[in-house]
Amino acid sequence: MMMLLGPLAFLCILAATAVSVPPQEKRVHHQPDLSSHVHDDAHGYQYDHEAFLGKEEAKTFDQLTPEESKARLAKIVERIDTDKDGFISHAELHHWIKHRQRRYIEDNVNKHWKDYDKNQDDQIAWEEYKNTTYGYYLGEDFDDVEDKATYKSMLARDERRFRAADRDADGIATRSEFTAFLHPEEFDHMKDVVVQETIEDIDKNKDGKIDINEYIGDMFTPEDGETEPDWVHTEKKHFSEFRDSNKDGYLDAGEVAHWILPGEVDHADNEAKHLIHETDTDKDGKVTKKEILANWNMFVGSQATNYGEDLTKKHDEL
Repeated sequence: MMMLLGPLAFLCILAATAVSVPPQEKRVHHQPDLSSHVHDDAHGYQYDHEAFLGKEEAKTFDQLTPEESKARLAKIVERIDTDKDGFISHAELHHWIKHRQRRYIEDNVNKHWKDYDKNQDDQIAWEEYKNTTYGYYLGEDFDDVEDKATYKSMLARDERRFRAADRDADGIATRSEFTAFLHPEEFDHMKDVVVQETIEDIDKNKDGKIDINEYIGDMFTPEDGETEPDWVHTEKKHFSEFRDSNKDGYLDAGEVAHWILPGEVDHADNEAKHLIHETDTDKDGKVTKKEILANWNMFVGSQATNYGEDLTKKHDEL
């Protein structure tokens, strides 16, 4: 399965004592353990829901009957139809998806904010974040903790990202600065950090650039005797023909930036166009509630419903 999780990626969480290490954004990944369900691009909605929501939240969604899902989706469609003309236009759907993307980021920041603002002064100092996330693993009493070097490396990386987000360099993150820390792909001034982290993640031989084997290896590792799927061949072609713009066989920082942070790409716009194209049965350029409900599985597997999560929420939470 090929997934682009947000502009970059979603969450790769490393458990700590009380709190998980915050999101370490990824890129395009093909991971068999995202879900226990078999993936099928045509009917793989259970896989998609687990992959994007996580198993616990997906379980809540899966408890809904198809009838309940359709009924809740119908109420969301009414919210999307802002001019109440009975049709969902591209503009309305685009606006809604952007709204849900912003809301996801706000909810995610609010969730972590409570964990880290220990003195409840509506700010998060670097020391608060560091002690909450890494204190258990970095204390002198825990020198025998397995992979302690990995935690130290992650600490250095988080500190670098925190400093980049802390624009006034006072060692304390406001809510806006903490948002930039958790979701650096959303902020222009965090671009260099995102690119640097991406190269560090993929560049296995540590030569400061990404070759085609590292590029593919980040997405796919074949099991013994496994044949490369078609998408791997496609990605190799993309690497050679599009990603590696100077044709030197590597991706440098500039090329990586163009790959993972293509500023001209509006993912919400692309998603809106895709959903309308797939559900607009009479091809009039807009969709009705009836057309959407006839393709309800597609909508609950999309950003329009936050991959089904919105169907489990109350009306005023959207």
